[in-house]
Amino acid sequence: MSAHVLYIGGEDHALRLPFLRAMQDRGFRVSAAGSGSAEPFGKASIPFYPFEFSRRVSPVADVQSVRALARLLDELRPDLAQGYDTKPCLMLPIAARLSGGRTQTIRTICGRGRIYSPGSLVAVAVRPVYCTWHRLAAQSTAATVFEIDDDRRFFESHRMAGANGVVIPAGGGGVDVEGFEAALACSPSRAAMRESLGLASAEIVITVSRMTRQKGIPRLLEAADIVHRERPGVRFLLVGPRESEGSQAVSAQEIEARAPYVIATGPRLDVPALLRAADVFAFPTEFGEGVPRALLEAALAGAPIVATNMPGCRAVLGDGENGLLTPPRSPEKLAHAILDCLADPEAARARAARADESARRLYSLSAIADNHASLYASLLRGGGGAIGAPVSAQPTTAST
Repeated sequence: MSAHVLYIGGEDHALRLPFLRAMQDRGFRVSAAGSGSAEPFGKASIPFYPFEFSRRVSPVADVQSVRALARLLDELRPDLAQGYDTKPCLMLPIAARLSGGRTQTIRTICGRGRIYSPGSLVAVAVRPVYCTWHRLAAQSTAATVFEIDDDRRFFESHRMAGANGVVIPAGGGGVDVEGFEAALACSPSRAAMRESLGLASAEIVITVSRMTRQKGIPRLLEAADIVHRERPGVRFLLVGPRESEGSQAVSAQEIEARAPYVIATGPRLDVPALLRAADVFAFPTEFGEGVPRALLEAALAGAPIVATNMPGCRAVLGDGENGLLTPPRSPEKLAHAILDCLADPEAARARAARADESARRLYSLSAIADNHASLYASLLRGGGGAIGAPVSAQPTTAST
């Protein structure tokens, strides 16, 4: 009988459906639990079990979630359970111990998140609590998957990595190259998409992100002011949720004050076509990302990329080689990098072509699934012993 793997995540867990299907193709029996909608999983014929948890520090709610997860493990008895997002990764090893330890658990560290990122007094205050929790979780975790080596070193230096830490680039799911290309194939052309936006003759700078301060959106707005003064015809397209982002969201007033050269679309389902329509993709994050999926999709769409020199971004991009990297929280340098791309589109397109090649080679869904299959086989053979899963190399062009 094939090994059963339970995947546990948050609201955006459905984004991993291509990865889950890839693991099915490799012979594993797959199910999922999460706080998002069950509908996408039902359409994919993957069993889904609701699992609610609070993203805030809430001891009572956290205890209830751990117990609920333990009951789910008792009911399903999977051979392996892999967690994504901070809270599921912390809760899963504890829940497995409560359920008798029959299930081997895997944490997936998709970046350091808000808790281990600079700039928040609240995060600094609760960081010791989370460090302690991570150390406890590490004691009963069969393996920890890191998306970038920088995060593995950080967790090891704080004694949070556990015995078996492996780096699988874009281990949170990779990028579905075939699915992305299929979406582009059935989308309007670049010219038609630009026409539909009313931006046929404009130069377009796009970002795809949650519209929050941690994602660097206020700095991007400041950069837009600088770019607008030099090239008034440029339009900045902000794609992603804002209203749902709570106290960290940029305000509608901040965006409206920059109309008409800044346009917020909200979430969109046609992101591949929007990326293809753009002249530059800007990613101003100040957040502890893993490997940002948005960067990989921008690369596949052929959009020249400007991003901040944060660990997850520099794992994907080498400055001047397949993108441009700027210091975080520096709108002036972000603006100048955007202007460089617009002023020399031939060089920008050459960098974009190299980004596309590395995204396909290093971060494809197929590569990530193969690495996970090797990891699972090692765990199932050894029952939690030394892991022989391959560790894919980081791009040789990445800056250090």
